[in-house]
Amino acid sequence: MLFEQITVVGVGLIGGSVGLAVRARKLAAKVVGVGRDPKTLARAVELGAIDSFNTELAVGVANADLVVVCTPVDRIAQMILDAASHVRPGTIFTDAGSTKQNILRSLGDRLPEHVAYVPAHPLAGAEKAGVEFAVADLFQDRVTIITNPVGVVTEAAIRVEGFWRAIGSRIVHMNPEEHDRVLASTSHLPHAVSSGVAISTPVNYLPLSAGGFRDTTRIAAGDPTLWAAIFQANREQVLSALRVFNDQMADFQRLLEAGDGAGLTKWLAEAKQVRDALGS
Repeated sequence: MLFEQITVVGVGLIGGSVGLAVRARKLAAKVVGVGRDPKTLARAVELGAIDSFNTELAVGVANADLVVVCTPVDRIAQMILDAASHVRPGTIFTDAGSTKQNILRSLGDRLPEHVAYVPAHPLAGAEKAGVEFAVADLFQDRVTIITNPVGVVTEAAIRVEGFWRAIGSRIVHMNPEEHDRVLASTSHLPHAVSSGVAISTPVNYLPLSAGGFRDTTRIAAGDPTLWAAIFQANREQVLSALRVFNDQMADFQRLLEAGDGAGLTKWLAEAKQVRDALGS
C-alpha cells in the first residue's frame, strides 16, 4: 500500500480510471472523490471507482496523502491552490493535465512550503467522457510524462513516479516546455485536424462513409469544452504545429493542382514512413 488516502479531484474518465486502478491494485486504504455533481460521484461509488465522495474540496482533501487532480487544464492550478491550505503537511499533488507551462505559470511560487506538486501527464484516454467509461487498466503500458525539473529528484517526485508506475505506466521525464511543444504535434494538432475533417463533411454524406472517415474523425467526438481549454492553454505551441501542417497541406495542394503524380507519391510515401515508424 503506497498511501493511506488518495483523493481524486474530477472523477470522469481519467479520474475514475485512476480510482479503479488504485482500488484494483490496493494502492491506498481509501480513495475519495471530489467533484461538483453528487449524482456523478454517487455513480462513481457504484462503479467502484471511489470509496466515498465530497462536493467540498476542503473536506475531500483534508486527510489525503496524495491528491490527483483530473479536471480540465484551465482549472488544475486553481484547484491545487484552493486545496493546498486544507491539506496536511507532506501532502503531494499530481495531475493528469495535457498542458504544463500554463499550470506552472499560474502556480508560480504560491504553493505553501508544506505541500509538493509533481506535474504529470498520462498519455491515455478516449473520446468518450464520463466515469461510466473508466477502466482499471487505462494506464497499463501507457506512457506517463513527469515534468518536474529534469535532474531534480525529490522524495515527492519519487513517490509520484512510483504511483504512476504502480497503476501500469511507463515513465518518461521531460521539461514543461518540451512537453507542451511535443504534445502540440502528437495530441493537440491531431484533434484539431480530426475536427476539421468532421466539420468539413456534410451530414448527408455520412451514410456513405467507411473506415477511413471513422478512424480519422474518432477523436473529434471528444469533449469540446475540455479541448477548447487545451487549445487555449497551449496556444502558441499549437499554432506553431499548425503552421507546419498548413505548409504540408499547401505542398499537397500544389502537387495535386499540377497533376504531379510522382510528387504526390513521394509526399504520401514520406507520410507513410512516419506512420510505419509508430507501429501498429
